[in-house]
Amino acid sequence: MTQSAREPRATFGFKDVDPADKPGLVRGVFDRVAKRYDLMNDLMSGGVHRLWKDAAAARLNPQPGERIIDCAGGTGDMARRFARMARAAQARRGGPDAEILVVDYNAEMIAAGVERGGEPEICWSVGDAQRLPLPDACADAYVISFGIRNVTDIQAALGEARRVLKPGGRFLCLEFSRPVTEALQKAYDAYSFNVIPTIGQWVVKDRESYQYLVESIRRFPDQARFAEMMGKAGFVRAGWTNFTGGVAALHHGWAA
Repeated sequence: MTQSAREPRATFGFKDVDPADKPGLVRGVFDRVAKRYDLMNDLMSGGVHRLWKDAAAARLNPQPGERIIDCAGGTGDMARRFARMARAAQARRGGPDAEILVVDYNAEMIAAGVERGGEPEICWSVGDAQRLPLPDACADAYVISFGIRNVTDIQAALGEARRVLKPGGRFLCLEFSRPVTEALQKAYDAYSFNVIPTIGQWVVKDRESYQYLVESIRRFPDQARFAEMMGKAGFVRAGWTNFTGGVAALHHGWAA
């Protein structure tokens, strides 16, 4: 076996690349799409992503006084949901303010979120999901939405999530997954590969980035495999809830 064949590789869409190169490649994708990222989410999903995110936020059930990490939080779409829900709970029964920390590897995505304005509970930080700039056991909950498939080492990112959570802390990962029927998978493939890159070309003038995003979904572990990876990282009662027949899945577990 040659040396190059033995070297570990990372996925970038359907390509295998040097792990050292993937962060820059992913950064380039999100640099290009940051300003119209939220608009594209609406167009690509017909607004259904909002229902998935609402369901994920309801499952998290943010409470006053909690510290919640919104990893790969981008423009703060999820963080704003958490802040509103925690404030509503605070109004009902009192308690200290919640703190929602948005951490994203891409500075352009963070800038787009800050430009939109934010709730007072939200803090923003540029950081790597595999090396979070946070101490051990500092958070009550950790959420990552449509971001973990973009990291170089998914298992390392799961390990970091476990590290920063307090024992018993809640872990949620909302991610595209595997449709549960062959017919739905075929329809989803046809839509993803033919329509989504075309929308990217029309709206963002960038077909290539959306081609990568579609391909990255196909390379991501299925529901059962990802639950196994969560268990390996130290999460208990790992499971998932399928949305839209498995097009997306909400993975959940607790820090042991």
